[in-house]
Amino acid sequence: MAFEIKARQALIVYVNNLRSIRQLRRYGVVEYVSKKMRYVVLYTDQADIKQAHQSVSQLKFVKKVLYSNWPLVDPNMSDLKTAGIYNQEIDKDDR
Repeated sequence: MAFEIKARQALIVYVNNLRSIRQLRRYGVVEYVSKKMRYVVLYTDQADIKQAHQSVSQLKFVKKVLYSNWPLVDPNMSDLKTAGIYNQEIDKDDR
């Protein structure tokens, strides 16, 4: 039996109160809880992410649920200009 790494994705869950956070453990791993801003970072398997999103968003204490954009970020990106993220040109004469 070989160890396989499963692809995971985070859901950012904004809640009304922090008392009900224990219920979110059914849907994945609660990685982080912000008491000040009242949100939870919940990791689930990427194959089950849509089902978990629907289930969590129907809970009474949940305001809104967002997908994390982390799987969409290219980890090998070293040059922001070639990726099209940073397009601002700085002239040497303008300094």
